Amino acid sequence: MTIGLNYRLLKGTALAMAAGAVLYGCSDFLSKAATPEGTLDQGTLTTPSGVEGSLIATYRQLDCTNIHTGDWGCAVSNWAFGSVPSDDAYEGSEANDQPPVESLELYHWANGGVSSYLNDKWVAMYEGVSRANATIRLLRTVAATGAITPPVAAQIEGEAIFLRAHYLFEAYRFWGNIPYYRENDTDFKKANEPAADVVTDLLKDLDSAAKLLPATPRNGQVGRVTSWTAKAYKGRVQMYAGQYAAALTTLRDIHVNGPYKLETSFDHVWTGFAAFENGKETIFAYQASANDGEPNGENSNYGDRLNFPHSGSPFGCCGFHQPSQNLVNFYRVDANGLPLALSSPGSWNADDESQSAASATVRATAFDPRLDWTVGRDSVPFKDWGIHTAEWIRQISHGGPYSPKKNVHEQASGAQSNVGWTNAQTNSDNVHIFRYADLLLMLAEAEVENGSLTAAQALVDTVRMRAAVRAQGCGWTADNGIGTVYPQCVNDTRIAVPIDDPKITWATYRVGLYSTQGPWINVATAREAVRTERRLELAMEGQRFFDLRRYGNPYAAATLNAYFNGVGGGAEKTRRPQFVSVEPFTARHQLYPIPDLQISLSKVGGQDRLVQNPGW
Repeated sequence: MTIGLNYRLLKGTALAMAAGAVLYGCSDFLSKAATPEGTLDQGTLTTPSGVEGSLIATYRQLDCTNIHTGDWGCAVSNWAFGSVPSDDAYEGSEANDQPPVESLELYHWANGGVSSYLNDKWVAMYEGVSRANATIRLLRTVAATGAITPPVAAQIEGEAIFLRAHYLFEAYRFWGNIPYYRENDTDFKKANEPAADVVTDLLKDLDSAAKLLPATPRNGQVGRVTSWTAKAYKGRVQMYAGQYAAALTTLRDIHVNGPYKLETSFDHVWTGFAAFENGKETIFAYQASANDGEPNGENSNYGDRLNFPHSGSPFGCCGFHQPSQNLVNFYRVDANGLPLALSSPGSWNADDESQSAASATVRATAFDPRLDWTVGRDSVPFKDWGIHTAEWIRQISHGGPYSPKKNVHEQASGAQSNVGWTNAQTNSDNVHIFRYADLLLMLAEAEVENGSLTAAQALVDTVRMRAAVRAQGCGWTADNGIGTVYPQCVNDTRIAVPIDDPKITWATYRVGLYSTQGPWINVATAREAVRTERRLELAMEGQRFFDLRRYGNPYAAATLNAYFNGVGGGAEKTRRPQFVSVEPFTARHQLYPIPDLQISLSKVGGQDRLVQNPGW
């Protein structure tokens, strides 16, 4: 959101709406250390404060909560569904830990454990829809008494409608054909709509939200959605629906007239430093909170807490969501600083060995600097936590030698939770749901589909120029061991430095811009260049698998089956033993199966109201 006053949304201790009647809340919308107030009766709820609390409860549902926490299928980042089944990431950890995630990785989606994970996501999304609709109903009751003025009521309703659209968009990304619930619905066993009708309903809701919402966060409270959030999200939905001409109009407007900008450097995007929280690149983010009075730290990045280096690291657990060898190789660049995957399609992925900076050959290999903001690799500084080593990895044979990095806070940021199970793996780093670089690259896609290749190239180069600003620096502290391995780093506390800083001896970084030649000579090659850039920029953010599916099944199937069987000179089947049993990606994998439990619960008169997706 646009930065306003120094406030943020509180993700309350145990906020939940149940049939619109009971709210567990906090005393102050703005407090960072609120304590539970207990159960509120209907009379207390039917007040302006009750409406605002209900709305906070709707925001809180973005990530896993105390009330509806399953395993990790509820994570706002979608790491188990958007990264692990793609070519970005392995399940990680070790064999037989969280078996449903390994089944997702191997496309064994008919396994019962996968259905349980999917059910967690379904419940979380429709709980969000329920809370949004309950907020609208409660708002109308209170507004009718005159206790909330019409302008404020309109803005609250706009926030609730937007949040409903977000939750239903998430369900649409997973299952395509879903039931669409509105505030006046009384039949809670509705049949699922065809995906095209869901898109129509989403766009209607987002248009309504955009008309009701202010252009800046209400009351200056950073984290609230605005009319620009709704407009940007509309462009996102249009791109998922393949409505490129309409998306071009929407996204061009955001680009030219909207409040969003790229952060000055990549290290300011995923960070625990409060100075960069809800920065100019943030369109919509989950507002994680740590050390706010919640005794178990569960207002933090709960859904992503497994995704830290394991016990040999400063974090203690748990080693999931590890970057793939394919992804690491994808960051290699040619002599011009452009993706090797485009200029050398037959060899970019040939290296099966760990890209450890302990090797002189690896140190001389040119990489895009976004690699070391995205991936923890051996003998490279890990923000300001010291040198990443093999001791940080739980089981290299299963999860490979790399660690996820974007979701990890900096030691100096103060974002780490002080309470809860393995508190070092929980933090207040906001989780990006939609950010401006994502939008710019969607606009570049739309420009390509419109035949505007020069405009698309300029957008991609804008993102690449930002990537060239900063690389991982020393991040020295008195006790993290950097100075022992790299003596030049002693007393150099900088986590981010220019990519050609002389202190960098662990890597060669290079970023080039595209000329009007190369990939930009026709639509097909330009389309591939934009898709390549999206992977480089958004890797490990839970977007890749959804991107591949929206590109269409021939492309998704070709990309993912080649990932396992061989592409660019390398194959994951020869790198990780679990892939021997991988199923091929086929047409049925274009949508996740609707959870069996939800189909069973939808029965009316012995007949299922929900229809399972094709192939499941």
